[in-house]
Amino acid sequence: MDIHNKTPRPLKISLPGGKVLRLGPGKTGQITAKASEHPPVKKLIEDGTIEIVGDGGTHGATGTSNDLGSSGGQGPSGPSGGGAMRRSGDR
Repeated sequence: MDIHNKTPRPLKISLPGGKVLRLGPGKTGQITAKASEHPPVKKLIEDGTIEIVGDGGTHGATGTSNDLGSSGGQGPSGPSGGGAMRRSGDR
């Protein structure tokens, strides 16, 4: 689920399990369905401080993170290695 901070100030939202979500002004973050039922989160939703924007799905930050991870991971672990290029000195 995506949530949106509707206030002009940063928020510190308590989540289940002792976790905390810090959400900047006008920013969107992701929480689980279980977290949306947590009393502090419910209170912020009722007050209009935050709103639930969507279900999150597989797009957004998750897709961006996977794209960066896959392209970033191919360089150092690719066939060229890079480790052999850095070796110097006596062999």
